[in-house]
Amino acid sequence: MARPLWFIKVLKKAFPNIKFIAKLTNLPILGTVFDQLLFKGDDIMFLPQDKIIEINKPMGEYDEYILPSQVLEYFIDKAKNHWVMNFCICRSSMNCQDYPIDLGCLFLGDAVLNINPKIGKLVSKEVALEHLRKCREAGLVQMIGRNRLDAQWLGVKPGEKLLSICNCDPCCCLWRVSSILAPKIGSKIKRMPGVKVQVTDKCIGCGTCIKGICFVNAIEIVDKKAFISNECRGCGRCVEVCPQKAIEIRFEDTNFVKKSIEKIDKIIDVT
Repeated sequence: MARPLWFIKVLKKAFPNIKFIAKLTNLPILGTVFDQLLFKGDDIMFLPQDKIIEINKPMGEYDEYILPSQVLEYFIDKAKNHWVMNFCICRSSMNCQDYPIDLGCLFLGDAVLNINPKIGKLVSKEVALEHLRKCREAGLVQMIGRNRLDAQWLGVKPGEKLLSICNCDPCCCLWRVSSILAPKIGSKIKRMPGVKVQVTDKCIGCGTCIKGICFVNAIEIVDKKAFISNECRGCGRCVEVCPQKAIEIRFEDTNFVKKSIEKIDKIIDVT
């Protein structure tokens, strides 16, 4: 049953305490309850923005045609139903001043037909693609996958027919707590297959990349050089902001787009 507006208002009031709630998932019994109710079956990945990829470099048989946005385009084209939220519940809850509140999530699949019509609307494929373009231009980073939490707060079923495409910022996004969550939960939020972010010798340790840039605080300055830990989810925001162009995103597997699509296709049916 679709969630009424009063439920969403209560949820928004609780959202500013999300870091405290995330820490509770590390408690043995409570963590298991959280996992079963809100994260069971989840598999979510961040997508690097197209603009940080040097497409003039040869990349195997795909050459310059490999772009993370192709994953989004594939599922938008495949889906029968596309739903755009009127607002981002994360930014709205935090009264965000840095990123647009009106650019909300995009949901795909039959389950969207049960979402409360007062919080969003069904749109065409063309409008869905345009919405994601606007989000990218606003500096938001997109993630895609099965997110049981979305199905729960929206009050829709079945979960395997709801594909979430979130448009995330580093200041208000729910998933900035990924590194705080219990490891068995936090590990469900991943980087794309084959994606690697690395620091080059151009780094001078200026610290630009650690100033509220990383979602999961995966970067620190060690011995006057940026160091990226395994907490990195491969969003590539640090690549974009580095004034020295000292951080690069590489693809260790040129089939990363194909593998990402296959991975999501196995757990979500958007037709």
